[in-house]
Amino acid sequence: MLNSIRIFVKVVEQGSFSRAGRILNLAPSSITRNIDQLENELGVTLFKRSTRQLVLTDEGHLFHKGAGQLLAQADALTQSLKVSTTEPEGVLRISAFESFGRIQVCPLLPEFLERYPKLRIEIELENRMVDLVAEDIDLAIRIGRPADSSLRARLLLPSHTLLCASPQYLERYGTPKIPDELESHNCLLLRNNRQKIYWHFRAEKKSKKVPVDGNLTATGGTPLLQAALNGSGIAQLASWMMVDYIEQGLLVICLPDWKCTLHDQSCSEVYAAYRQSSYIKPSIRAFIDFLVEKIQNKTFRAN
Repeated sequence: MLNSIRIFVKVVEQGSFSRAGRILNLAPSSITRNIDQLENELGVTLFKRSTRQLVLTDEGHLFHKGAGQLLAQADALTQSLKVSTTEPEGVLRISAFESFGRIQVCPLLPEFLERYPKLRIEIELENRMVDLVAEDIDLAIRIGRPADSSLRARLLLPSHTLLCASPQYLERYGTPKIPDELESHNCLLLRNNRQKIYWHFRAEKKSKKVPVDGNLTATGGTPLLQAALNGSGIAQLASWMMVDYIEQGLLVICLPDWKCTLHDQSCSEVYAAYRQSSYIKPSIRAFIDFLVEKIQNKTFRAN
């Protein structure tokens, strides 16, 4: 029936059997036969036919309204089946914020490329919001769900932040027992373009907003993590950055009874964002599935 519906739509577009036949490379008799068959299957008359003109019946108008959408859905389904069985190939352009890209993504790239040998990856690690369309980026890895309605997003890590310092720092300067004591510690800070920086804390029904300061500020977490490991201060960073070092005893969680955030109601979940489309490129689908397979549960090991 789908083929007959396509012919019906083309006849309506062209206004005659003969013109539709020339475009579809079919004889007028074949066009007539398909329309007759469609009308028989539907049990209605679609056209009022005469030697001078071809006019849609009321039922024909009603059917034509839904025919285009039906064909589009059928094409989308067919394409999705082709995409799901197509081996990823070509170039996959990725943008990831620096710390997550360096710690979580880059170590996985050799295995991914070995799994999909027809693929090439171009990756940029940068702490800025890229325009996927303008910069021809296939996939962007970001903190927080994108607000842009033209993008689709998939959760990679349901992350949260932790407050950590090295055992050496805590032995030298003491372990904070309550959030207010952080004012007397050297806190390693992410730049937020504000004069005064606050860290936010919650425990049961209590909440605290603590002003913090320190001798190191950075736009990304990598310098702060390295400084914390070297005993320079206390850092509040995403759990996925510090979980391995916590398990190795190189970092210690401070104020474990308090939930900490960099901003009030802030979110540190990590998403993979890509352009809205009827079809997802096989390379994008494969890479997101691969990331989820490898890293999704890692953040919970420190809990």
